[in-house]
Amino acid sequence: MFRSLRIRNYRLWFTGALVSNIGTWMQRTAQSWLVFDELTEHDTTAMGVVMALQFVPQLLLAPYAGVLADRYDRRRILVVTQSAMALLAAGLGALLLLGVAGLSTVYVFALALGVVATFDAPVRQTFVSEMVPDSHLSNAVALNSTSFNSARLIGPAVAGVLVAALGTGWVFMLNTLTFAAMIWAIMLIDDARLRHSPRAARARGQIREGIGYVLHRPDLVAVMSTIFMIGTFGMNFAVYLAAMAGSVFGRGSEEFGVFNSVLAVGTVTGALLSARRATARLRYVFIGCAAFAVSCLGAATAPTLWLFALWLIPCGVSSLTIMTTANAYVQTTTSPTMRGRVMSLYMAIFMGGTPIGAPAVGWLTDSFGARWGMGSAVLAGLAGVLIGAGFAWHASRSPARRA
Repeated sequence: MFRSLRIRNYRLWFTGALVSNIGTWMQRTAQSWLVFDELTEHDTTAMGVVMALQFVPQLLLAPYAGVLADRYDRRRILVVTQSAMALLAAGLGALLLLGVAGLSTVYVFALALGVVATFDAPVRQTFVSEMVPDSHLSNAVALNSTSFNSARLIGPAVAGVLVAALGTGWVFMLNTLTFAAMIWAIMLIDDARLRHSPRAARARGQIREGIGYVLHRPDLVAVMSTIFMIGTFGMNFAVYLAAMAGSVFGRGSEEFGVFNSVLAVGTVTGALLSARRATARLRYVFIGCAAFAVSCLGAATAPTLWLFALWLIPCGVSSLTIMTTANAYVQTTTSPTMRGRVMSLYMAIFMGGTPIGAPAVGWLTDSFGARWGMGSAVLAGLAGVLIGAGFAWHASRSPARRA
């Protein structure tokens, strides 16, 4: 399960990422509660707008980010992007402490963070393949998800307490410090032990080449279509959990933080189960969609706070099974010279749908209630099941399969 941690470079990466991810989850939780409870009167539409602004750049800039990831030194790009995100966290934190930040300020910083994250995401995803051999890649991707979601166990709960005790501004300032751990780990990585991927030469039509590569792979089309539905309408947990905590159960920031941590119990479990598997198999993506639909339905209809919290665990397991398996499958079956461009398209489809889904889910929640808002996740899971069934039918009728 932890075989990739035997490799020194990956071990450094994992450690730095874990600390940084804790800070990221602290900031995400504080930002969600800031918009939901401090800057608005439980306005989930405003929360959806913030999420949308963070992910709009994915739609516009991700293909260019993928070209950069294939063309230039990924380690240097990461130092630049991580430093920029640290400065953005410090800037918003300082404005909050000075008492001059309003909702429009959060919108501006969310958009700026989205621009930087667009260039950071494909590089972070593909840099892992330079630290571990191909036989360990699926495991390393799963352990990355374990790190991210282990931090989700700690970060939201800490943020809930800090927001109540000190205010949201200090949470942003503390996140600035955690970025130093990631930058430190990147600087300590031994360049001589990296498996540098072949760099794509500068040429015309490289974005079009990446899109064409995906369109000629029915399996990648099926995976990315599923990821679009789950990412757009299923993974808006910041909206779901805030609305359920504040509007349905009448609780505050501490319960909101606890809900995020309980969800993380499931996501960590899902990531570890994925790490045990030697290879990423496509069927687990669609099985995960079925489980996601069932568990989100249970959460949306839960009559009590504690039953809702318990349903969040299978929500987390199934969602991470989908995401980790899909990510590892795309990386391990893609040509190394195309990996940056394909992963940038993957991230654009996964996160770029949020500008559509988050405001829509926010409006649905405001108009019909939190339980109906969470119903959108159920429909997203069912859509993934239908895509899987369609792909299986197409594969059974293909000449290669019949032969």
